[in-house]
Amino acid sequence: MDKSLNALRREAKLLKKQHQAGEDAAIRRMGNDAVRPRHADFLHCIAVENGFASWPLLKLVHETRGMDRAARAARLRHALFAGQGWGVDQILAETPDLAAGDFALQVALYDLPAVQAALAKAPELAQVRGAEGPMVSLAFSQHFKGDSAREADMIAVAEALLAHGADPNDSRPVGAGNAAPLSVLYGAIGRAGNMALGQWLLDHGADPNDGESLYHATELGHHRGLDMLLAAGADPAGTNALLRALDFNDHLAVQKLLAAGADVNEFNAEEVGGEAPWTIPALHQAARRGCDQKMIDLLLDAGADPAKTYQGAGVYGFARAFGHSGLCEALEARGLAQTLSEPEVILAAAAEGPVPAGRYIDTGKLPPAYRDIFRMILPLPGRMDHLRRLVEVGIEYDRPDAEGLTPVQAAGWEGLPEVMEYILSLRPDLSHVNNYGGTLLSTIIHGAENCPQRAERDHIACLELALNTGVALPQNMVGMAGDGEVAAFLAAWAKARPGQVVPG
Repeated sequence: MDKSLNALRREAKLLKKQHQAGEDAAIRRMGNDAVRPRHADFLHCIAVENGFASWPLLKLVHETRGMDRAARAARLRHALFAGQGWGVDQILAETPDLAAGDFALQVALYDLPAVQAALAKAPELAQVRGAEGPMVSLAFSQHFKGDSAREADMIAVAEALLAHGADPNDSRPVGAGNAAPLSVLYGAIGRAGNMALGQWLLDHGADPNDGESLYHATELGHHRGLDMLLAAGADPAGTNALLRALDFNDHLAVQKLLAAGADVNEFNAEEVGGEAPWTIPALHQAARRGCDQKMIDLLLDAGADPAKTYQGAGVYGFARAFGHSGLCEALEARGLAQTLSEPEVILAAAAEGPVPAGRYIDTGKLPPAYRDIFRMILPLPGRMDHLRRLVEVGIEYDRPDAEGLTPVQAAGWEGLPEVMEYILSLRPDLSHVNNYGGTLLSTIIHGAENCPQRAERDHIACLELALNTGVALPQNMVGMAGDGEVAAFLAAWAKARPGQVVPG
């Protein structure tokens, strides 16, 4: 293709202008059903007209033309582990021998002949452990997606590695500065969503009690991972898996975990993977996540303790503060209502409606359980007025949580532009870097790829809100975004506003 990326972007911009002007030809090119197309849709149209399935694919072709072999290999690794199948296919189409001599890449690509040949020459390759080890490459690769025929070669590669001494209990560190281990079982089940490899690992000695896999199996949107782990002897004790299932109001997952011996009153406050837990005791967790009445009844019938306290908050006061009327009514019906503290009275009023003038909270004296209430409520649907009332009574709207995420970053990760726009109006700190090293932009991009509710959220709108404040757009974010629409949006923004793009 002879046209430059800039020329193609100009074509998309022209098409958008023509479509907005109601020109028949532009409307036909976009399709009559495209009533309010986004800029990414015009880029997609230009890509298709030039023989590419998507704009990110077209862009990748242009970007990789100038890369040296090492840079291409690094880009291929990223695509494999991020589940960017289109990127993997295109890079290999242009450089079919890119994995030659790179054992980790050969494993991640399930290249069985190459793996067998390498092991025949150097069997010790199978025994490399950690981040550079073959079991890690295999487990965290998402190359199985999009082609079920790859499964047989994937399992054959696993068998070859095992036969030469690879460890099904291998792990890699969380990341730079965090040596906490992430097992290959977690990589397969919790990160890649690879149930076939997860089962193989369990069948060949992987420990289901690795401290991560059972917890993350509750996040998958199905129960296959949870079932296979429990069948292999995973013990819910100490994992907080039941509490994590409450985040998704998953009745069946909770029932399965209870049947496997989970204690509804257990809460493990110890760090996992170098992080403080995201969960809190069951009834408190159900209150702050807005679980339905069926879940409340399920927990109470399983023996959840209504007298339990968490960081200075009882269950009843916590439920009132978070506006969970169903839990409050269930406790009242059991004669378990409690007297509210003065801050809880104000928080409960803010949850239920307008707060009388002159009522404020001294956040310095607020029990720790309530310090992040603004952050915890913002993902719940229909809570905009509640958030505004919390600010009116003095609750902090820019306080980092235990992971270092500020509310504006959390709203961006969740893909909630209405919430994010409101927080931006309060002038929060946009330069804040969270505990993961994430900025506002990178946190939104991460959410577009990892937020469980991302399909019904609008991360592009959040990116636009952030960029319209003038925050810098690092060049590497443009090329490494895993979501195709996000990548197209960022590329278009970088082209239109080059002064906002910075190295990085």
